[in-house]
Amino acid sequence: MPAGHGLRSRTRDLFSRPFRKKGYIPLTTYLRTYKIGDYVDVKVNGAVHKGMPHKFYHGRTGRVWNVTKRAIGVEINKQVGNRIIRKRIHVRVEHVQPSRCTEEFKLRKAKNDELKAEAKAKGEVISTKRQPEGPKPGFMVEGAKLETVTPIPYDVVNDLKGGY
Repeated sequence: MPAGHGLRSRTRDLFSRPFRKKGYIPLTTYLRTYKIGDYVDVKVNGAVHKGMPHKFYHGRTGRVWNVTKRAIGVEINKQVGNRIIRKRIHVRVEHVQPSRCTEEFKLRKAKNDELKAEAKAKGEVISTKRQPEGPKPGFMVEGAKLETVTPIPYDVVNDLKGGY
């Protein structure tokens, strides 16, 4: 029989609950607040069938564009052929979690603001731009000995007899 092409085809392992994470869904999933503009990761919870996104969106990151009573609207980029389309989908809160994609940026921004405040107090002008690491410093190799390796000449006659 040929393979099916249904809505949830090839999701046996994709939508299965992780090891030791089966059972009830923690309350933090429902008590979390999402605001418009937040980045969220779509991670399908196989235990909740309602409001489940298509398997394509599983593992994708998008931005919240709408918040309703039980679900949130997420805007996700999807490559179709040679173009990228911004898709807007509504997903229940069980299938969404806050993304950590902007975490490093927010920390860097806070650190830069702190550095700028310190520099302003001193009356200096500093650059908070990130700089490339650059090449590693050079060093001298010590204790290395030169060894000349010469090849052993290939003897055709002895090789045909069966060795030396």
